[in-house]
Amino acid sequence: MIQHTPSTKRFTAENDWLVSNFSFSFGPYYDPDNTNFGPLRVLNDDIIQPGKGFGIHPHREAEIVSIVLKGQLKHEDSLNNVGILQFGDIQRMTAGTGVLHSEFNPTSDEETHILQLWFMPNEKQLTPSYEDISFDPKKLTNQLLPIVSTNGGDHVARIHQDLTMYLSKVDAGKEIQFEQQVGRKIYLFVIEGSFTINEEVTLNERDDARITELHEITLQAKQDSFILLIDLPGGEE
Repeated sequence: MIQHTPSTKRFTAENDWLVSNFSFSFGPYYDPDNTNFGPLRVLNDDIIQPGKGFGIHPHREAEIVSIVLKGQLKHEDSLNNVGILQFGDIQRMTAGTGVLHSEFNPTSDEETHILQLWFMPNEKQLTPSYEDISFDPKKLTNQLLPIVSTNGGDHVARIHQDLTMYLSKVDAGKEIQFEQQVGRKIYLFVIEGSFTINEEVTLNERDDARITELHEITLQAKQDSFILLIDLPGGEE
């Protein structure tokens, strides 16, 4: 089954320094029928103005992944990690028993655009930890590039959950095929462009698809596209 959610159905919160689009219930937005997809609990699509950001705040019992699409993101936390991320960098933070952190746009003249995802961990009371990795953007072309996985690896962040996150930039007219084990779920998010799933469902920019009971898919780009695909465990919602 393919559940398609167009970008216009997302909840948007906006103030003078931040525009956030929520794909799942978060903050001021609550929908009891849209709280998670498997262990995926949050996907926030944020635009942060220059010199602004999220001040120090706490997290617990979550695996948090940040993907910088444009600009820079400065991170500081109570584990004494400090770093500036840009496109090609991926950040994974295990909140576990509790961590404090802040995130800012450190520039004076450029917006920062990030995707931030929260996953429920596969065990509680984990020791808080932080990791950032870099990938080669050239390796995104017409293939699924793993950026986060349960085992981690070379240029792949390790996450405490049975999942793999992929990014890909697909040229117009090209196809990508993906196959997973029976009983798992697929989450797709269109960062840019437009493509079809199995020549049946069309996704446009910022749409998502939540796929169950369908474990082989073909993605065909209708135009140059940039996508996020997550291979998730099955089980009850």
